[in-house]
Amino acid sequence: MTDDFLRLVSQANPAASQYQQANNGYPPSQSNNPYNDRSPQLMDPFFDDDDDNIADSAFGNPAVMKSQESNLPLAAAGASPAGHSKVTLGEGVPQGWNFDDDDLQPNSSQPFQGSGHFPGTKPEKPSAIKSLKSRKWKWPWAKEKELAGERLIALNNSAANSEFGSNFVSTSKYNLATFVPKFLFEQFSKYANLFFLFTACIQQIPGVSPTNRYTTIAPLAAVLLASAFKEMQEDLKRHQSDSELNARKAKVLTQQGTFAEKKWKDIEVGDVVRLESDDFIPADMLILSSSEPEGLCYIETSNLDGETNLKIKQASPHTASLTSPSLVNTLHGSLRSEQPNNSLYTYEGTLDLITNGGIPKQVPLGPDQVLLRGAQLRNTPWVYGLTVFTGHETKLMRNATSAPIKRTAVERQVNLQIIFLFILLLALSIGSTIGSSIRSWFFADAQWYLFETTTLGGRAKGFIEDILTFIILYNNLIPISLIVTMEVVKFQQAQFINWDLDMYYAKTDTPALCRTSSLVEELGQIEYVFSDKTGTLTCNEMEFKMCSIAGTAYADVVDESKRESEDGKDGWKTFAQMKTLLESANPFQDMPSTSSASLASEQEQDVVREFLTLLSVCHTVIPEIKNGKMVYQASSPDEAALVSGAELLGYKFTTRKPKSVFIEVWGQQQEYEILNVCEFNSTRKRMSTIVRAPDGKIKLYTKGADTVILERLSKNQPFTEKTLAHLEEYATEGLRTLCIAYRDISEQEYRQWSTIYDQAAQTINGRGDALDSAAELIEKDLFLLGATAIEDKLQDGVPDTIHTLQMAGIKVWVLTGDRQETAINIGMSCRLISESMNLVIINEENAQDTAEFITKRLSAIKNQRSTGELEDLALVIDGKSLGFALEKELSKVFLELAIMCKAVICCRVSPLQKALVVKLVKKNQKAILLAIGDGANDVSMIQAAHVGVGISGVEGLQAARSADVAISQFRFLKKLLLVHGAWSYRRLSKLILYSFYKNIVLYMTQFWYSFFNNFSGQIAYESWTLSLYNVVFTVLPPLVIGMFDQFVSARILDRYPQLYTLGQKNEFFTKTSFWLWVANALYHSLILYGFSVILFWGDLKLADGLDSGHWFWGTTLYLAVLLTVLGKAALISDIWTKYTVAAIPGSFIFTMVFLPLYAIVAPAIGFSTEYSGIVPRLWSSAVFYIVIFLVPVFCLARDFAWKYYRRTYMPSSYHIAQELQKYNIPDYRPRQEQFQKAIKKVRATQRMRKNRGFAFSQTENSRQDQAKIIRAYDTSKAHARPSGY
Repeated sequence: MTDDFLRLVSQANPAASQYQQANNGYPPSQSNNPYNDRSPQLMDPFFDDDDDNIADSAFGNPAVMKSQESNLPLAAAGASPAGHSKVTLGEGVPQGWNFDDDDLQPNSSQPFQGSGHFPGTKPEKPSAIKSLKSRKWKWPWAKEKELAGERLIALNNSAANSEFGSNFVSTSKYNLATFVPKFLFEQFSKYANLFFLFTACIQQIPGVSPTNRYTTIAPLAAVLLASAFKEMQEDLKRHQSDSELNARKAKVLTQQGTFAEKKWKDIEVGDVVRLESDDFIPADMLILSSSEPEGLCYIETSNLDGETNLKIKQASPHTASLTSPSLVNTLHGSLRSEQPNNSLYTYEGTLDLITNGGIPKQVPLGPDQVLLRGAQLRNTPWVYGLTVFTGHETKLMRNATSAPIKRTAVERQVNLQIIFLFILLLALSIGSTIGSSIRSWFFADAQWYLFETTTLGGRAKGFIEDILTFIILYNNLIPISLIVTMEVVKFQQAQFINWDLDMYYAKTDTPALCRTSSLVEELGQIEYVFSDKTGTLTCNEMEFKMCSIAGTAYADVVDESKRESEDGKDGWKTFAQMKTLLESANPFQDMPSTSSASLASEQEQDVVREFLTLLSVCHTVIPEIKNGKMVYQASSPDEAALVSGAELLGYKFTTRKPKSVFIEVWGQQQEYEILNVCEFNSTRKRMSTIVRAPDGKIKLYTKGADTVILERLSKNQPFTEKTLAHLEEYATEGLRTLCIAYRDISEQEYRQWSTIYDQAAQTINGRGDALDSAAELIEKDLFLLGATAIEDKLQDGVPDTIHTLQMAGIKVWVLTGDRQETAINIGMSCRLISESMNLVIINEENAQDTAEFITKRLSAIKNQRSTGELEDLALVIDGKSLGFALEKELSKVFLELAIMCKAVICCRVSPLQKALVVKLVKKNQKAILLAIGDGANDVSMIQAAHVGVGISGVEGLQAARSADVAISQFRFLKKLLLVHGAWSYRRLSKLILYSFYKNIVLYMTQFWYSFFNNFSGQIAYESWTLSLYNVVFTVLPPLVIGMFDQFVSARILDRYPQLYTLGQKNEFFTKTSFWLWVANALYHSLILYGFSVILFWGDLKLADGLDSGHWFWGTTLYLAVLLTVLGKAALISDIWTKYTVAAIPGSFIFTMVFLPLYAIVAPAIGFSTEYSGIVPRLWSSAVFYIVIFLVPVFCLARDFAWKYYRRTYMPSSYHIAQELQKYNIPDYRPRQEQFQKAIKKVRATQRMRKNRGFAFSQTENSRQDQAKIIRAYDTSKAHARPSGY
């Protein structure tokens, strides 16, 4: 390699700038430390803490690291945290945002304690106690202190770094210390549990409770234990996955120059770790050296930002030569690094090295040297990394939010209803107590046989005791079984989701997994779905699908309808036919008879050859042989797909050398000399390579977006019209297209241009623009060869799922780390953006422009809608503009605009921005939100939404572990929401309302009885029979309704997604429906009590002349209530299964058998004497049977009549759907849909002319120079790479 080339490479690397020695010797004194004069600042623990206006080094005054994007010092103009602007953000979160952990405490930076290579106090040998202290254990409620200043890490001196935290990571909700307080807080935030705790306490007061003192506390304890068991099971799974992660092994360098295997959790700051290809990175590290030339390495960050294209990282030239353990151990000095923060795209640090001659040297470091935890090393045999941040201080964990306690809307509503019922209970208790007081105060003389206290104090005490007695007597107005029943039903519904074979993915043997069963009913009320793109909507696979060459369309598989020529157009051909065409150049094969046909065929062959040569030569891909198979490593997956496509068609790219590439064509090696590479960027939208072909001719090969290529073609192009027609077809199918063009260049022209290009390359300020202008001079008069079409392969069923969700009234927002064009392309192909939608694209550079644009667009849309014009809109916003839009003064306006749009796409967003967008909607909209993603970059978004769904896919399981529900394919979301969600919501609504109803009916008869028993607190029913009402006799109907009821079938819910809006509008669980059920219960209790009293008036005389007695009447009324309540359950059941039969008629039959047995056995053993001798009298009485069968019929006649009237004259949408299901009425909509599809295709073609995507997704504005990086490789000498040992 020449010195010139090495100089060029070092110029391309920001870490390679020239370093100056310290003016005042080394180390610096405290006085000249630039951090000394700064007071500690308050900082938000969630956001980046870049230090402004601080020189990179405290030694001398070296030039501050510069960014190639802005040409400004990185300290002041580095990529702003999570896409925000520092001008508008200041140093923290967007103004007005409130996070739970905003209680900040300043803390000055820890002074460096010294090391073997630095003067200063020598650290003592750390004892076991001290090392425990260094773990920095803190109370769960303690706020994390924010560190200011810089972090000082000693190299090859672990003792000096013992103050830093460990690499242990925990994502669980509880630990041993926090389980009891957190769990109890969560449980007693349910008012029912709080109320029963209060009742249980009252029951312990002697002489107050009319019932046994343990009848409330025992069931409550059972409820809490069941909930605790469920919570522990769910959290143990999180602990298990954490343990697996913490126990992974990594190779850590020892002082002896060997590698020891350490668990991830034991890796410490300052450790040097050896990573090998496909390893996940265990902590945030700085790359010291690698197996690749110039210290390069490739990493995939899909877990961090969702992008699957490989990123290139490069070691500093000062450490790139340290390719063996012994050389790494010679590093002496320290690393001055920024403090831990959450900005994924920025980093500032300086290596203060001491050379062998004892001379200090500073090496500035930037984001290009940082390997982040969660990323994966790819296509690089090995890398040495110096650990900088560990555990919860890593940028990945700083972007994560703690697992929140999620509570559903239905639970909150139940809490409210319990408050209403408690107020009702208090009113009844006070009313009964007043009645009792009137009796004891005013009629004491008439009731002289009762011993009553006449003193004022005694009466006041009696009044209080009476209130407590009546509260205990009526406490079951609030059903204690409700919370348990809800938990059991939700758990079972979660099991149904787990067992659903329609949501089982056989390819990876992955069933759906509902991790948090308490949220199942929210799945039926979702209004917004926030989805990641890469890996969630797409498969992370790029595939070369089609191409158009010389006006002929080629595809791997050609549809029958496209084979034949229609309307004078040429038919499509297969790739096999293309190969045949190329092979027909063989002189031994028959030539076509006519000379004109022969000429046309030869011309087509030449164009095809040129086209395939361009695909195999014009790129920045590096070939690698793995396990005997050629693997292409590329910074853009599209590039790799094009090179693989060329290989498939017989043009195989085999070797890259610094100045040439080798391709294999039909078994023959050809060498193309690479003269220049004009790189792709988002303004150029194209890439060009100037090559010298094997025949000595110089050619310019260009590929790029159709708009830019068509402008640069020469006149009289033969294939433009046909190619454009094919491009339109490709774009309509959502494929990513590129135009392919070339031209021959004369030696003289190339020499003249080369001089201009070299001058541009030497420009110091504005080099990028100068190179673009130079490229513009030669990229002209091109000849169009054709176009390519790449499919960013969508997961199966994604377009249909998104379309169905939109029909169900769900708004889908896509939040992705990908580029704008890529995101729009995918939006089109997955039917998120339809042909009829108008795009609103926000892509501004500063806050003022963003605010102006959003305000103008919003007022324009409002004006248009006020005139009655309703057009569908799709909003597309990039990360930078989104940063401004999320600021307090603009966020409401932005949200108003976004809500008016049918689809929203946010591109280039950081993980934290994803969470902020979700929180913005959550805070300002009364809607239930669902977030779905597959990578660690989606975890904060998943936890911020009401319901989080993780895709257990290719990207690892970070998202699936943190989610409430894990599914393996996006298409399963349709059944999860539209079927399981809708059923769960409807079932729980019925269960809750019915549970309240059945308790009110029974316990209100007790209240009406108070008027007849002189408000004495006497109970109408035998006490154990009363207790068994909730626990045994009526426990099954709500359970069965909650588990098996289906208001319509899965088939109907899938066919009519509009039925889902019933859940969104909360139709089944409104305040009105609650009060109607309460009123109905009061009506039933009054009718039942009234009829029983009238029929038993003056007490019933039996055949033997004796009175029937209190328990005879009470048991008759009890059974009449039971039959009414079971009859009501039968009326509200939409589907009858064997379980429904067992629960409703079964419960009554069981009671009629159990009660007589209990009434005989209990008095016989002295357990309960009330039922003594009742069985022969009661079960042989005709009046008993008349009451228990006729009174319930009379009660339920009104309910039946109302049900008939409602369904016949005021039917709801689901009533009609039930009829369609019952009578199996056919649906004639498919014909209409075919017609709509035809219209859509026409519209799509018109629309795509305006907006077509192009297939490039390289790292935008990377600080590395692609051309220089590829010239660093010589794959013919792969065996000569260092082994790293």
